[in-house]
Order: sequence, then C-alpha cells, then structure tokens
Amino acid sequence: MWKSGMKWMFLIIGTMVGAGYASGRELWQFFGHESGLAIILFSLLFICAVGITMKISYQNQTSNYYALLQIILGKRIARFYDILIFFYLMSTTVIMIAGSGATFEAFQLSKWIGILFIVAFIILIFIKGVKGVLTFNVIILPLLIVGLLSILLIYTMDEQLTFILSLDHQANWTAAFTFTALNILSILAVLGAVGEKIESNGEIVIASVGSGFILGIISFLYNNSLIQISEIIILYEIPLFAILKNYPSYTYILMSILLWCAIFTTAISSVLGLVTRITRFLKYHMWQIALLLLVVLTPLTNIGFSTLVAFLYPIYGIVNLYLLCAILLFPFYKRI
Repeated sequence: MWKSGMKWMFLIIGTMVGAGYASGRELWQFFGHESGLAIILFSLLFICAVGITMKISYQNQTSNYYALLQIILGKRIARFYDILIFFYLMSTTVIMIAGSGATFEAFQLSKWIGILFIVAFIILIFIKGVKGVLTFNVIILPLLIVGLLSILLIYTMDEQLTFILSLDHQANWTAAFTFTALNILSILAVLGAVGEKIESNGEIVIASVGSGFILGIISFLYNNSLIQISEIIILYEIPLFAILKNYPSYTYILMSILLWCAIFTTAISSVLGLVTRITRFLKYHMWQIALLLLVVLTPLTNIGFSTLVAFLYPIYGIVNLYLLCAILLFPFYKRI
C-alpha cells in the first residue's frame, strides 16, 4: 500500500511541478505578496480535490480522463471540459517544451537544442508506455523535491527570511481557488488514465495528503523567497535563476538539471493524458501518437515560455473554477 501510494504521490507531484511551477513563474503569477494564507488554503483544497478525484477514478476503474469527467460533470458539460482539457494539455506540453528551450538558453545554448532534447526523451519514455512514465517519476521526483527544498531552505537561512503570517495582510487569499483550479485540470487528466491501476483506499490517502503537504511547504518557501527578489524577477525568464545568481556555478548547474527534470515529468504526464484520450480513436502505439503530437506542437514554442505562462494560466484557472467546485461538492450529492 505504501509503495503504491508513494508511486501515485510522485505522479501527482510530477504532473504539478513542471516548468511553470519549478521555475517560480507560475507561483509568482498567482501568489506573491500577501499570499501566505492563500498557499495554506491551496494545500487543503488540493488534498481534498485529489482525494475525491482518485476515489472516483478508483471506484469506476477509469482508463482516460473523459470517463472521469462524465461521472463528475455529466455528459453535456463533460463534452466542453473534454475539449478544454485536451487544449490545456496541448498548451501545457508546448509550455514544457518551451521551458526546456529556456533552460538551455540560460547556458548560452540554442533553445532548439533544448527543445529537440526533450522531444526525443519523451518519445523514448513512451516506447515503454505508462510503466515508463511511472518509473521515471519515482526515480526523479525525490531528487527534485530534495534539491528544490534544499536550495530554498539555504536561501531562506542566508537571507534570514521570516515566516510570520499576519492575517491583517492576506489580501490575495482568493488566489488559492484559481491556482488549485488551474492545476486540478492536469491532475484529473492523469488520474483518469490510471484509475484502473489503483488498488486500495489507503493508496489514495497517502497520495493525496502526501502530495498536498509537500506542495504546500515548497510553495510557501518558494513564494517567500521570490518576494525578496520581486524587483528583478521581470529580468528573468525563469525566476529560479534570480535566486541562484549569487550561488556557486555547480549549484546553478545542478538546479538547472533538476528544473529540466521537472519540466520533463510534467511534459510526459501531459502527453500521457493526451495519448490515452486519442487511443480511443486511433489504434496506434502510444509512442507513435506521442510523436505525431510533438511534431504538431513543437513549432508553437516560438511564442516564448514566460509569455505562454502569463497569458494561458490565469485564463485556465478561472475557467476551471466550476470543475473544482464540482469535484469538491461531489461527495455531497453522490456517495463515494
């Protein structure tokens, strides 16, 4: 139970901690100043939403996100969100590929090297199928979490940052709802694809509580650090590099590798959601569908990483509020 629960926990965190989140760009877009309470609320909302989604997926043994949408929203509204999720996963994939290019650019390399690099690795992973995706997450995510937490804690101690949460200065608390709504879309897409592989309620508790707790701590530390450099964030495509600028080069290199891994885990999770949906209509191997998608989506990376995050994420966050409410209220009108 614990082993399987941890496996799902890492899949959830891997889906969440992508280019937007790990780079700090997504966190700064939604949080920033006066957001301590918002992050605590996000953590609680995330635990509840993930737990309910996993429970529904497990009980109905789903194999793609559309089946899950029909159960939660009904057939009519599910059609709208089916299209929305499909385009969301495509745009997330584009953002992750662009994020890989931006990471390589930080080392004065062509962004196209980073783009082609991640595309090639995604195809290799999908040759192994869903098992390859889960295996990669279990190996990489613990390293990523430890690395990100370590640099944030070191930065916090070096800058002597405080964690005082004043309830008089929490004007941004409503951001918790749009931030959770944004991220629950990709989580639902991935969990809908693996419902038939969940084996017990214990796994659901471990995965939902564990992922929400870890993401809450990282988000709080990260946002607190970004506030200290708010005046120079605009100069960086990836805010994490602004935090690292005064640290030794090996720290910069190590975190860049971990950032790329975060980008990669979200990219493969997004492509997994797309592929499992498309296989319902096209009877090809998973890697062949993944290759076709990547050929179509890669040219869109020319728009730019930070531009894509700034424009698309707030829109998805607002549109998905209905879906988040439907998930949270589901246990009240249907027994699970």
